[in-house]
Amino acid sequence: MGYDPEQVRLMQEECILVSDKDEIIGSASKKECHLMTNIEKGMLHRAFSCFIFTDGKLLLQQRSWEKITFPGYFTNTCCSHPLVGEEGLDGCKRAVVRKLEHELGIKTVKEEELQFLTKIHYLAPSDGLWGEHEIDYIFIYQGNVNVIPNTNEICSYKYVTMDELKDMFALAAKGEIKMTPWFQLIVENYLYQWWEQLDALDKMQDDQVHKL
Repeated sequence: MGYDPEQVRLMQEECILVSDKDEIIGSASKKECHLMTNIEKGMLHRAFSCFIFTDGKLLLQQRSWEKITFPGYFTNTCCSHPLVGEEGLDGCKRAVVRKLEHELGIKTVKEEELQFLTKIHYLAPSDGLWGEHEIDYIFIYQGNVNVIPNTNEICSYKYVTMDELKDMFALAAKGEIKMTPWFQLIVENYLYQWWEQLDALDKMQDDQVHKL
Protein backbone atom coordinates (compact mmCIF):
# COMPACT_ATOMS: atom_id res chain seq x y z
CA MET A 1 0.00 0.00 0.00
CA GLY A 2 1.39 3.41 -0.95
CA TYR A 3 1.43 6.03 1.80
CA ASP A 4 1.76 9.80 1.56
CA PRO A 5 5.51 10.71 1.58
CA GLU A 6 5.14 13.44 4.23
CA GLN A 7 3.22 11.12 6.54
CA VAL A 8 5.90 8.46 6.01
CA ARG A 9 8.57 11.03 6.98
CA LEU A 10 6.70 11.93 10.16
CA MET A 11 6.59 8.24 11.08
CA GLN A 12 10.36 8.45 11.62
CA GLU A 13 10.00 10.85 14.58
CA GLU A 14 11.16 9.45 17.94
CA CYS A 15 8.38 9.01 20.48
CA ILE A 16 8.82 8.49 24.24
CA LEU A 17 8.27 4.94 25.52
CA VAL A 18 6.78 4.63 29.00
CA SER A 19 5.67 2.06 31.55
CA ASP A 20 2.02 1.78 32.57
CA LYS A 21 2.93 4.15 35.43
CA ASP A 22 4.15 6.72 32.84
CA GLU A 23 7.81 6.20 33.70
CA ILE A 24 10.15 6.82 30.75
CA ILE A 25 11.82 3.57 29.66
CA GLY A 26 13.20 4.46 26.22
CA SER A 27 12.24 5.70 22.77
CA ALA A 28 11.09 4.31 19.43
CA SER A 29 10.03 5.68 16.06
CA LYS A 30 6.41 6.68 15.58
CA LYS A 31 6.16 3.83 13.08
CA GLU A 32 7.38 1.27 15.61
CA CYS A 33 5.01 2.65 18.26
CA HIS A 34 1.95 2.28 16.03
CA LEU A 35 2.52 -1.22 14.62
CA MET A 36 0.04 -3.64 16.18
CA THR A 37 2.76 -6.32 16.32
CA ASN A 38 4.65 -4.11 18.81
CA ILE A 39 1.53 -2.96 20.64
CA GLU A 40 0.53 -6.58 21.21
CA LYS A 41 3.93 -7.08 22.91
CA GLY A 42 3.13 -4.20 25.28
CA MET A 43 4.86 -1.22 23.63
CA LEU A 44 3.36 1.93 25.15
CA HIS A 45 4.17 5.55 24.29
CA ARG A 46 3.32 9.03 25.52
CA ALA A 47 0.83 11.24 23.67
CA PHE A 48 -1.35 14.30 24.19
CA SER A 49 -4.87 15.44 23.33
CA CYS A 50 -5.72 19.14 23.27
CA PHE A 51 -9.25 20.56 23.38
CA ILE A 52 -9.79 24.19 22.35
CA PHE A 53 -13.00 25.88 23.47
CA THR A 54 -14.07 29.20 21.95
CA ASP A 55 -17.21 30.89 23.28
CA GLY A 56 -18.35 27.57 24.73
CA LYS A 57 -17.89 25.63 21.49
CA LEU A 58 -15.34 22.86 20.93
CA LEU A 59 -13.02 22.98 17.93
CA LEU A 60 -12.91 19.61 16.13
CA GLN A 61 -10.75 18.46 13.26
CA GLN A 62 -11.25 15.75 10.67
CA ARG A 63 -8.00 13.87 10.09
CA SER A 64 -6.79 13.98 6.48
CA TRP A 65 -7.22 11.01 4.19
CA GLU A 66 -3.41 10.96 3.89
CA LYS A 67 -3.00 9.99 7.55
CA ILE A 68 -1.64 6.47 8.04
CA THR A 69 -3.71 5.83 11.18
CA PHE A 70 -7.43 6.69 11.42
CA PRO A 71 -7.68 8.62 8.09
CA GLY A 72 -10.86 10.67 7.69
CA TYR A 73 -11.88 10.29 11.33
CA PHE A 74 -13.23 13.24 13.33
CA THR A 75 -11.42 13.95 16.56
CA ASN A 76 -10.58 16.58 19.17
CA THR A 77 -8.73 19.77 18.28
CA CYS A 78 -5.23 18.29 18.18
CA CYS A 79 -3.77 14.93 19.18
CA SER A 80 -0.15 13.93 18.68
CA HIS A 81 3.02 13.04 20.61
CA PRO A 82 5.76 14.70 22.61
CA LEU A 83 9.05 13.62 21.03
CA VAL A 84 12.43 12.81 22.53
CA GLY A 85 13.57 16.14 24.03
CA GLU A 86 9.99 17.02 25.06
CA GLU A 87 9.90 15.02 28.28
CA GLY A 88 7.89 16.06 31.34
CA LEU A 89 4.75 18.17 31.57
CA ASP A 90 6.50 21.28 30.20
CA GLY A 91 7.87 19.25 27.29
CA CYS A 92 4.40 17.97 26.54
CA LYS A 93 3.08 21.55 26.50
CA ARG A 94 5.84 22.48 24.02
CA ALA A 95 4.66 19.60 21.85
CA VAL A 96 1.05 20.83 21.98
CA VAL A 97 2.07 24.33 20.87
CA ARG A 98 4.27 22.85 18.12
CA LYS A 99 1.53 20.62 16.72
CA LEU A 100 -1.24 23.23 16.96
CA GLU A 101 0.83 25.33 14.56
CA HIS A 102 1.82 22.38 12.36
CA GLU A 103 -1.67 20.90 11.96
CA LEU A 104 -3.99 23.89 12.32
CA GLY A 105 -1.77 26.93 11.74
CA ILE A 106 -2.63 28.18 15.24
CA LYS A 107 0.22 30.43 16.44
CA THR A 108 -1.29 32.29 19.38
CA VAL A 109 -1.56 29.56 22.04
CA LYS A 110 1.16 29.81 24.70
CA GLU A 111 2.41 26.96 26.87
CA GLU A 112 1.40 28.67 30.10
CA GLU A 113 -2.19 29.03 28.81
CA LEU A 114 -2.66 25.28 28.43
CA GLN A 115 -4.52 23.70 31.34
CA PHE A 116 -3.41 20.15 32.12
CA LEU A 117 -6.24 17.95 33.43
CA THR A 118 -5.23 14.29 33.63
CA LYS A 119 -3.73 11.28 31.82
CA ILE A 120 -5.54 8.37 30.20
CA HIS A 121 -4.14 4.98 29.18
CA TYR A 122 -5.90 3.28 26.27
CA LEU A 123 -5.35 0.79 23.44
CA ALA A 124 -7.15 0.97 20.09
CA PRO A 125 -6.48 -0.91 16.83
CA SER A 126 -6.81 1.08 13.59
CA ASP A 127 -6.84 -1.33 10.64
CA GLY A 128 -5.14 -4.50 11.78
CA LEU A 129 -1.64 -3.33 10.84
CA TRP A 130 -1.68 -0.04 12.77
CA GLY A 131 -3.06 1.01 16.14
CA GLU A 132 -2.65 3.18 19.23
CA HIS A 133 -1.41 2.31 22.72
CA GLU A 134 -0.83 5.52 24.61
CA ILE A 135 -0.70 7.37 27.88
CA ASP A 136 -2.46 10.51 26.74
CA TYR A 137 -1.94 13.85 28.52
CA ILE A 138 -5.12 15.94 28.35
CA PHE A 139 -4.97 19.74 27.89
CA ILE A 140 -7.66 22.41 27.52
CA TYR A 141 -7.24 25.89 26.07
CA GLN A 142 -9.96 28.53 26.18
CA GLY A 143 -9.90 31.48 23.80
CA ASN A 144 -10.14 32.63 20.21
CA VAL A 145 -7.80 31.13 17.62
CA ASN A 146 -7.22 31.62 13.91
CA VAL A 147 -7.19 28.29 12.07
CA ILE A 148 -5.14 27.90 8.88
CA PRO A 149 -5.36 24.15 8.24
CA ASN A 150 -2.48 22.07 6.96
CA THR A 151 -4.36 19.94 4.42
CA ASN A 152 -1.81 17.13 4.72
CA GLU A 153 -2.92 16.81 8.35
CA ILE A 154 -6.61 17.74 8.41
CA CYS A 155 -9.27 17.83 5.70
CA SER A 156 -11.87 19.85 7.62
CA TYR A 157 -12.58 21.50 10.96
CA LYS A 158 -15.66 22.78 12.76
CA TYR A 159 -16.83 24.29 16.04
CA VAL A 160 -19.59 22.36 17.80
CA THR A 161 -21.89 22.78 20.76
CA MET A 162 -22.36 19.93 23.20
CA ASP A 163 -25.63 18.92 21.53
CA GLU A 164 -24.03 19.03 18.09
CA LEU A 165 -21.25 16.74 19.28
CA LYS A 166 -23.82 14.30 20.67
CA ASP A 167 -25.52 14.35 17.25
CA MET A 168 -22.18 13.54 15.60
CA PHE A 169 -21.71 10.53 17.87
CA ALA A 170 -25.23 9.39 16.97
CA LEU A 171 -24.22 9.53 13.29
CA ALA A 172 -21.05 7.61 14.11
CA ALA A 173 -23.11 4.91 15.82
CA LYS A 174 -24.97 4.48 12.51
CA GLY A 175 -21.69 4.25 10.60
CA GLU A 176 -22.27 7.53 8.75
CA ILE A 177 -19.09 9.20 10.06
CA LYS A 178 -16.10 7.96 12.07
CA MET A 179 -14.76 9.24 15.39
CA THR A 180 -11.32 8.38 16.78
CA PRO A 181 -11.41 5.85 19.64
CA TRP A 182 -9.43 8.02 22.07
CA PHE A 183 -11.82 10.92 21.49
CA GLN A 184 -14.79 8.63 22.07
CA LEU A 185 -13.27 7.34 25.32
CA ILE A 186 -12.58 10.86 26.58
CA VAL A 187 -16.08 12.00 25.63
CA GLU A 188 -17.75 9.02 27.31
CA ASN A 189 -15.76 9.33 30.53
CA TYR A 190 -14.87 12.99 31.02
CA LEU A 191 -15.55 15.59 28.36
CA TYR A 192 -19.11 16.63 29.11
CA GLN A 193 -18.40 17.21 32.79
CA TRP A 194 -15.34 19.28 31.89
CA TRP A 195 -17.39 21.21 29.34
CA GLU A 196 -20.03 22.02 31.93
CA GLN A 197 -17.39 23.37 34.33
CA LEU A 198 -14.93 25.24 32.10
CA ASP A 199 -14.70 27.96 34.75
CA ALA A 200 -13.72 25.49 37.48
CA LEU A 201 -11.28 23.10 35.81
CA ASP A 202 -8.68 23.47 38.57
CA LYS A 203 -10.93 21.37 40.81
CA MET A 204 -10.97 18.55 38.25
CA GLN A 205 -7.21 18.22 37.68
CA ASP A 206 -5.23 15.19 38.85
CA ASP A 207 -1.91 13.55 37.99
CA GLN A 208 -3.17 9.98 37.93
CA VAL A 209 -3.08 7.61 34.94
CA HIS A 210 -6.65 6.45 34.26
CA LYS A 211 -6.86 3.19 32.32
CA LEU A 212 -9.87 3.18 30.00
